[in-house]
Parts: sequence; C-alpha cells; structure tokens
Amino acid sequence: MSTWLESEGYGVKFVTGESGRRHIETNTQGFPLNIFLGDCKSERCTSLELAAGFSTGGKFDVSQINGWNYDNRWCRAYYDDVNDPWLKMNIDLWPGGTYEALSDRFATWNRTLGRFIDKFSLR
Repeated sequence: MSTWLESEGYGVKFVTGESGRRHIETNTQGFPLNIFLGDCKSERCTSLELAAGFSTGGKFDVSQINGWNYDNRWCRAYYDDVNDPWLKMNIDLWPGGTYEALSDRFATWNRTLGRFIDKFSLR
C-alpha cells in the first residue's frame, strides 16, 4: 500500500492511534487522511478504510449528516463525541484488486471529500 501511495504522489507515515491500532497517515486536499488496513494476513490486506476528520470546536451542525448520507453513495459521514464531522469510505481489494481499481476508488474518495468539505464549509 505504501509503495502505491508514494507512486501516486502521497506521503506515507505509519502511526499508532490512541486505540493502539497502527495505520497510514497521509494528506489529501490539505487535510490529514487516515488509512486503516483490514483483513490482513501476513503482509497482504484485502480491505482499506479511509477516514478524514475535521475539528470544528463543536460548531458543526450534526442535523445535516443524515441528508449527506442519503445523497452520497460511496462515502459515509458521522460526527464524533464532540460533534466534529468525519468522512469514511471502505474499499474492498479482494478478489482481484488492481492498481487501476485502487486509483479509481481514490479518485471517488477525493471527489466526494471535496464535496463534503465544500458543503459543510470545512476549509
């Protein structure tokens, strides 16, 4: 995963979150992107979870999340315990995941993330 990310121009940093779960941290559209590897056996993982959170100081209007989720197919939004918005996307790499398919999924992520940022004025 890190080799592909770097080939696509993303930086790669392996970090351990508060939960103790190790993941990749990179940036897209000026914001941190967390990439959690799932269903791993040895060095091979068959799924990814992309997650981006936005600190709003509790000023996010959580009533808009259901509408967002209803209107958007590929990525789901939620808010955390301090009302900060998050966007997530799951990517299945098995069977037959290719670099082309991964590039396509990341393009979908980036388009949807851009709409999310714009809709909720998160810049």
